[in-house]
Amino acid sequence: MITIASDCLLFQLANGESVPFSAQAISVELSGDSSGNFDSHFVQHAANAVFHYFKHDLGRLTVTVGEFAGALEKVLHGLGLAAKAPEKPQPKPCVLESDLRQIALDSGYGCELFFFPRLRDELRCQLRRQPRVLRFRGLRGCVKDLTGARRWGSRCQKLHDHIIEYLRQCLTVDARQQECALLVD
Repeated sequence: MITIASDCLLFQLANGESVPFSAQAISVELSGDSSGNFDSHFVQHAANAVFHYFKHDLGRLTVTVGEFAGALEKVLHGLGLAAKAPEKPQPKPCVLESDLRQIALDSGYGCELFFFPRLRDELRCQLRRQPRVLRFRGLRGCVKDLTGARRWGSRCQKLHDHIIEYLRQCLTVDARQQECALLVD
């Protein structure tokens, strides 16, 4: 048996054949098929999130194309996106952005002690505006700034994972009944 790469999932086709795809490969396929109906950058992030859900949260190695498409459709519809009909364009979701590098700068470079409370304050501030999507950008640069690293290493990866988990926990606690998606890149 051939071992597939650790960043791949096997997609079962209707004819029973299985094809390995990485998150990036499936995102490119979906973006190419959207032919202008969706913002391709946003679809790539959504597809990466669905891929991560099956691969890491559910621990699955194989997924049918139908399951993946259904999950992606739920995500896109949950964010208020649907194919634009010529008669009635769909409303764009309210997306609020925060810059993680700026939060790190405001906290003092290399000072995680002040970074996490500042990050939670920013999340709460954004949630008061009742967005549909909260986007935190600049994660990689933020992590390197906080660790003082020039190159990505295991310490960077641990902090990266910790920040994402922290944001998820804070959103779960602070969002309460509010429908809000979290996007971290």
